Amino acid sequence: MIRLFAALPIPPDIAERLSPLMAGVPGAHWHTPDKLHLTLRFFGEIDERQADDLDAELAGVAGEGFDLALVGVGSFQRGGAPHHLWAGVEAPAALRDLNRRCERAARRAGLVADTRTFTPHVTLAYLDHTPPSVAAAWLAAHNLLRTAPFRARAFDLYSSWPARDGQSYRRERTYPLTSAA
Repeated sequence: MIRLFAALPIPPDIAERLSPLMAGVPGAHWHTPDKLHLTLRFFGEIDERQADDLDAELAGVAGEGFDLALVGVGSFQRGGAPHHLWAGVEAPAALRDLNRRCERAARRAGLVADTRTFTPHVTLAYLDHTPPSVAAAWLAAHNLLRTAPFRARAFDLYSSWPARDGQSYRRERTYPLTSAA
């Protein structure tokens, strides 16, 4: 079994721009800049045969490249407590379309439909017993985040493996997006 997800990589210059934000929150397990990505579709644990089918389907996902920017910050809650800190995404229609095409590819490969609403974001940290007031202060301090736009020229298929510091990600495949005419 292999745990897979499709994502847009965050360019190194944009990831480095986020680095100074990733501090000052007790209980935060911050992602390193090289792990930052925008998940398009999480596929979960699948067997090797299905992974091959998924790869073939994702290779057929066509679309043009597009520009996007990271804007604002937020958090996801679990049980009423903050669980993730993230950077928001100024999401063009092309990003949502790419998410839908990845979903269709997954279903053609025999995977169960993902019924969650697509909320484009870049996870910066997972929180472990962080007081809500501390998370709220971090959100208030960084809510005006805005990065320069960057071009999505490809998306990647990543595998995810348990590691001492959370998860280790490995790029398995890259699927190019064409340039606009």
